[in-house]
Amino acid sequence: MITSRLYLLFTTVIALYLITIFVPIDALHYITAGLTLLLLLLSIQGASMLFRILALVFNGTAIVLLFTYDLWQTDVFLYPTENLSLLGLLFMLPWMNSVVRAGGYDRKINQLLSGNTPNLGSLYQRASAASYILVTFINLSALSLSQSVLKTNLKQMNQKLQQSFISETTLRAFAVALCWSPMEILIAISVDSTGVGYFTMLPWLMLISFLTLFLDMMIGKIRYRHLPYDPPPEARAGNTSVVKPVLILTAALTLFLLTIVVIGNVTGFDFILTVTLVIFPFAVIWSLFMKRFRRFLTIGFFTWRDRTNHMQNFILLFVSLAVFSTTLNETPVLDVIQRPFLAMESSTWIVLFMMQGTYLLMSMFGIHPIATIAVLIEAVSPLMEQAEPLSFALVFVSGALATATVGTYGVTVTMTSMNTHQNPYRITARNMPFAILYGSIGTITAILLL
Repeated sequence: MITSRLYLLFTTVIALYLITIFVPIDALHYITAGLTLLLLLLSIQGASMLFRILALVFNGTAIVLLFTYDLWQTDVFLYPTENLSLLGLLFMLPWMNSVVRAGGYDRKINQLLSGNTPNLGSLYQRASAASYILVTFINLSALSLSQSVLKTNLKQMNQKLQQSFISETTLRAFAVALCWSPMEILIAISVDSTGVGYFTMLPWLMLISFLTLFLDMMIGKIRYRHLPYDPPPEARAGNTSVVKPVLILTAALTLFLLTIVVIGNVTGFDFILTVTLVIFPFAVIWSLFMKRFRRFLTIGFFTWRDRTNHMQNFILLFVSLAVFSTTLNETPVLDVIQRPFLAMESSTWIVLFMMQGTYLLMSMFGIHPIATIAVLIEAVSPLMEQAEPLSFALVFVSGALATATVGTYGVTVTMTSMNTHQNPYRITARNMPFAILYGSIGTITAILLL
């Protein structure tokens, strides 16, 4: 019962947060903080055990630090609201997902997976391209959609080959597609923490993304080209062109980015807030242009309500991280965390590789990259004042997203494990070389920019 109504409280919290930005009244800040704590408590029941443990560790550590260093003060009550901008972005993302589905672009792009190809090497390239395009717009939904289509297309193959092919194409495309998406939360965090503008990062993130995708598609084509592909009858498609929907989606994304630039420059809002405010009106205008407004509202409302009602994991993580990070900044413990990185102060390139390695190591223990990036930001912040912050921003993004293919307890690997009926550790092992390649391309690019 609580879960089915969680979206109402979440909406109230985000609405109050946005109001306090435009109308900075102290009383509203405290009301928002109180409701955020209530949201945190109500989210415990619906969160997974892993995120409950993470929340317990972060909040418990913060409380110990507060008592140890006698940091109790009036502002402590406001600490939970520090990450509401990120939760606000997550709150709005389903509407962009919904407008793409309302236009039927998800089904049209997936026709790339249903065409006749001579071998699995060619299908690997098609599957990667289709998944990449879909993920750019509908994020996690693209993963289950592409995997479902591929399961049908490959059902005549042996199970081990199916599992390998699906877990490689879809997860890898997912990880690289998000590398430059303005709607990716890790990019928003990187922009906020380093002060580097999104459009300063964009060409380099696109380079990392496209280069990694190209290399993986070439390797996949060579690896699978000796295997003939004969799709089942229901997987055969006509010659319907996907060029038009791809061009429309590309144009829409370009307009979306231009809208962010214009509104950001006119209002002076930061990147996260601008994206949050632009998503819904942009989606509405797009649906009107397609003459699919009613369908958009129907799909959008139910998708948004369902996603919001099941966002307990992220609520626990972001609110707990806000309390932990804000508290940590007020204590000398931060110096201890920074020490290993500051020891390499004269060799920034080593620090960048250390960051990449930290992401991979933490993902093995089920630590979400958002939790890892929060600690890394605090650890390397002094170095960003001396070296090129753009380099750190690129590694923050590429290192974090590389773990989407190998995080044994992460959402993407767990979902793939369930969809393909295979051990998540096998998925991790199979994708580890790619994760290292992806992270290394990002890190080497960052080093060249130092």
